[in-house]
Amino acid sequence: MTLATSDIDFLRDLVAKHSGNVIAPRQVYMLEQRLAPLAGTIGLGDVPALVAKLRSTNDANLSNQVAEAVTVNETSFFRDMHVFEAMRKSVIPDLMKKNERSKEIRIWCAACSSGQEPYSLSMVIREHFPQLASWKVSIVATDLSEEMLSKSRSGAYSQLEVNRGLPAKSLVRYFERKGASWQAKRELSELIDFRRLNLTTPWPFLGQFDVIFIRNVLIYFDQRTKADILTRMRRALRPDGYLFIGAAETTIGLNVPFQRTEIDATVCYRPNSQ
Repeated sequence: MTLATSDIDFLRDLVAKHSGNVIAPRQVYMLEQRLAPLAGTIGLGDVPALVAKLRSTNDANLSNQVAEAVTVNETSFFRDMHVFEAMRKSVIPDLMKKNERSKEIRIWCAACSSGQEPYSLSMVIREHFPQLASWKVSIVATDLSEEMLSKSRSGAYSQLEVNRGLPAKSLVRYFERKGASWQAKRELSELIDFRRLNLTTPWPFLGQFDVIFIRNVLIYFDQRTKADILTRMRRALRPDGYLFIGAAETTIGLNVPFQRTEIDATVCYRPNSQ
C-alpha cells in the first residue's frame, strides 16, 4: 500500500521532531520499508494504520520507536581506516604526553550505531598501547536507538559483519566464536560505556572528553541542528581535544568554534583558541 502524501509529510515531521533526522524526498521510500515491521510488531495491519494511531494518540514512546526505526544505522569495523591510523600514530601518543599526570583518556563515540566504531577504538588501544593498562581509559558510546545499543552491549557480530573491515588477526585475538556469531572479549567491552542519548535534545552531563567522534550522522541534520550540536560538543571537548566528523561532512557554512586541521591524510577539528 502506498502512503498518502499527507501521511508522508506527517511522518517526516514526526521523525525530524523526535530525532532531528531530515528525510529527503528521495528517501521517503524507506518510510514504508522500515515502518512495516514495526506496524506488524504492535498489531497493526500496515503503515497507514500506524500513522492513524500516531495521529489519534499522543504516544511519545511510539513516536520514538518510529524515529528509531527510520534512522540509518550503517557502519563497519575500522570504517575509514586512516582515522584509526591517526589515532594510533598521533592522537593517542599526544594525549599520553598531555595527560601524564591524570593518567586518564576519555573518548566519546556519538551515534555509535551497532558499536563497531567504539570496539575498533578499543582494539587500537589494546593492540598498540599496552602501557595504558594502568590508566583510566573510557569510551562513552551513545546512540538514539535502544535496539542498536542492545546489540552493541552484547558485543556479538555475524560473520558478515566481522568480514566488513575487521582484520583476521584482530578477529582471532579479540573475538571468540559463539555459535553463528563472534563475541567481543571482555578486554574490549570493559573500556566501553554504552548509553542512550538523543543528540538533538539537551544532554545529561557527560564530563569533558579528549576526543569526540561524530561521524556520518551530521549529514542527516539541517544546518541549524548541525551548528547547535557542534557548538554543544565544543563545550564537552577539552580545549586541546580532537573532533572527528565523517569524510563527506564539513563545517563549511556553519558558525561553529572549531578550526580544521590535518593529521597526515586525515582531517580533524580542534577547538578555537578564543
